[in-house]
Amino acid sequence: MKYILVTGGVISGIGKGVIASSIGTILKHCGQRVTSIKIDPYINIDAGTFSPYEHGEVFVLDDGGEVDLDLGNYERFLDVTLHRDNNITTGKIYQSVINKERQGDYLGKTVQVVPHITDAIQEWVETVAHHPVDGEMAVPEVCIIELGGTIGDIEGMPFVEAFRQFQFRVKRENICLVHVSLVPQPSSTGEHKTKPTQASVRELRGLGLSPDFIVCRSEKPVDTAIKNKISNFCHVPPEQVICLHDAQNLYAVPLMLEEQQMSQMLSDRLNLNLDSRHPKKFLKKWCDLSTKHEYLRTSVTIALVGKYTQLEDAYASVIKALEHAALACNRKLELKCIEAEDVEEETKATRAVKYYEAWQNVCKCNGIIVPGGFGPRGMEGKIAVCKWARTMKKPLLGVCLGLQAAVIEFCRNVIGWEDASSQEMCPEGTNHVIIEMPEHNPGQLGGTMRLGKRQTLFKTQDSKLRQLYGNVDFVEERHRHRFEVNPKLAKDIDAAGLKIVGQDVDGERMEIMELENHPYYVACQYHPEYLTRRVYSLFFLTRPLKPSPPYLGLILAASGKLEQYLARGCRMTPTNSPVSSDEELPMPPHVPSKQTDKHKGVQTVQQVTLPKSVSANDPTTSSHSPAEEGTSKQDS
Repeated sequence: MKYILVTGGVISGIGKGVIASSIGTILKHCGQRVTSIKIDPYINIDAGTFSPYEHGEVFVLDDGGEVDLDLGNYERFLDVTLHRDNNITTGKIYQSVINKERQGDYLGKTVQVVPHITDAIQEWVETVAHHPVDGEMAVPEVCIIELGGTIGDIEGMPFVEAFRQFQFRVKRENICLVHVSLVPQPSSTGEHKTKPTQASVRELRGLGLSPDFIVCRSEKPVDTAIKNKISNFCHVPPEQVICLHDAQNLYAVPLMLEEQQMSQMLSDRLNLNLDSRHPKKFLKKWCDLSTKHEYLRTSVTIALVGKYTQLEDAYASVIKALEHAALACNRKLELKCIEAEDVEEETKATRAVKYYEAWQNVCKCNGIIVPGGFGPRGMEGKIAVCKWARTMKKPLLGVCLGLQAAVIEFCRNVIGWEDASSQEMCPEGTNHVIIEMPEHNPGQLGGTMRLGKRQTLFKTQDSKLRQLYGNVDFVEERHRHRFEVNPKLAKDIDAAGLKIVGQDVDGERMEIMELENHPYYVACQYHPEYLTRRVYSLFFLTRPLKPSPPYLGLILAASGKLEQYLARGCRMTPTNSPVSSDEELPMPPHVPSKQTDKHKGVQTVQQVTLPKSVSANDPTTSSHSPAEEGTSKQDS
């Protein structure tokens, strides 16, 4: 087993997760079986009780593990299915050690951070690294480990010490360290500063770990002089100082790394024996994605009406799923994040400007998504948007709480149950169309929801979503909710026109609902943005170039192309796109990778050189559909 440890310096949030995922992507394209581990030094057992404002969204795995959103990046980039143990927290480590102590496993010894905590960390990493994650039950060959936070954080010290010992446990030729550090460029001087990187590397080496690669994160390209300076002061060869400036999209990151010979340097350092001659279509899909993201001109505008829109990471998987679906349809995603409270009637009286601005954005969009969430705040705003989408025939996708909002709105305004409510939002209400699940434990919040992969059976052939899934009998999707549609009222809701097209295997839980006589009004209790391996075509995964069917349906409907796609039997076009293409992608015949700085006389990385196998005239990268009539760039 080969291990790649990714650490961070200076500040957190500079892209360690994307860089770790990109390294894994490159190695996987080189034929290596790759797995990953995310270490979070906080004392929480898992991410299940986090506020979205703390660490962004909570990502859910097949086995029900509530983990850090970086594991979502790993699954999307590497096309693997991880387990709850792939996310290590301080809480998990200490809990396992305390349990052993209570059982007498330490034979009366004093339990200490060294060696007991550090040994537990090493054993956990070694065990999890050998778990198959690709569905083929093959043991991985490379394990990429991301250590959260920054070097020097007090809560991360046991993990740093554990890996200091670990490098001797597995031998130096089997582990390498990639240190990601910020290289700031103050506006007052306009010059990149290396002192923060020098300080973080000095701290790291003082703790017993010496980086093999330094990834310099910067806003603008770093010139050769700065790169050489970092090499001199940080004891790393110049070619192993990797410069990554801000890219226009994250799909370009693997290409930027590989342009600097990352795979070959890793092969030399870890004795991977990778062939220096890459296959003909090496990283071609990533090149396609990056090119599409940068050069597509036809846009589709989606309004995301949520409760945590102040932090984009709170809806990371939702946004990625929308982005993947839009790229598959040759559309550039224009996302409008709208706070649900801003579209409520109460806001009209107190903050009229906010109210009208929010509704203006809703009205201008091509489609709407109402994502999940918890608590009563903003619920009436979500219900109001569902009503507008239903009456104005605007494409809508409701996810988890979005389904519950759609059901409440339908019961109030179509069936006539004016007091319809949710037990979560209005516990004292008398007509709860959304009720608490029987297995929920109200005395304990962590890990008590309906979590993980569950099977949903389709109950009817007449369903847009069933067609989008490939006319299968059932799907397996990931869940994370505590409340559900009241099964006693399901027949009345279905008879009134909000059709229940999917239920759980016992027929008690309402999983998928669709509105009759509407272009696309779909709601699901599960979270289709959380990718998972399914029993049907691998095209339908929320991974790059493999969009999730509910999100694909929303983008197609918002682009006015859904009926055309369904009429074609949901078959792909010759260009591997759901929609036909009759306009060439405006990609230049050659994308330069380097540009000479006339003032300094050095070359700086500006854009990524596309692999030779990718032609500018490749039909998969050179076409997209025109915009729907009546939709202008100004409107978007």
